[in-house]
Amino acid sequence: MTTDDDIRRHVVVINDEEQYSVWPEGREIPPGWYPRGEYVGKKECLDLIEEAWTDMRPRGLREGSR
Repeated sequence: MTTDDDIRRHVVVINDEEQYSVWPEGREIPPGWYPRGEYVGKKECLDLIEEAWTDMRPRGLREGSR
């Protein structure tokens, strides 16, 4: 079953803590979040996040544990 969310284009966004999210095209990206890449399908965004976000801890926590 295909939903509107599957058809809609999205962009990966990242914040200062290097946390990732998927944001739909046409909605304003919230303050503190920045686009990473182009608007593509949701699956492509999720694939990029899976590849890039290997440690789910926020950056501050990762850096504090060294």
